[in-house]
Amino acid sequence: MTLALRTERTEARLLPEQKKRIEQAASIKGLSVSDFIVQHADEAAIKTIQQHETWILNDRDRGFLVQILLNPPEPSEYMRAAVSRYKERTGKQ
Repeated sequence: MTLALRTERTEARLLPEQKKRIEQAASIKGLSVSDFIVQHADEAAIKTIQQHETWILNDRDRGFLVQILLNPPEPSEYMRAAVSRYKERTGKQ
């Protein structure tokens, strides 16, 4: 990432022991503290977003989902009533 592209700034308050650890880790990796924080915060952000947006199903649940998709149940009376109300309110057929 080049400096010319960096236009945003943020701040963080650290405990003294956190700052020392981060400084040591950045030094080990040969990075500035800023670069170390940005790199690892961005990696954590990407991972968090992926975990939030991805479903991981075990074999039993995956099989259940596939069966429901291939053989969907008939709509309940409640669902039929909801569809009727929706069509009446929106004028859709």
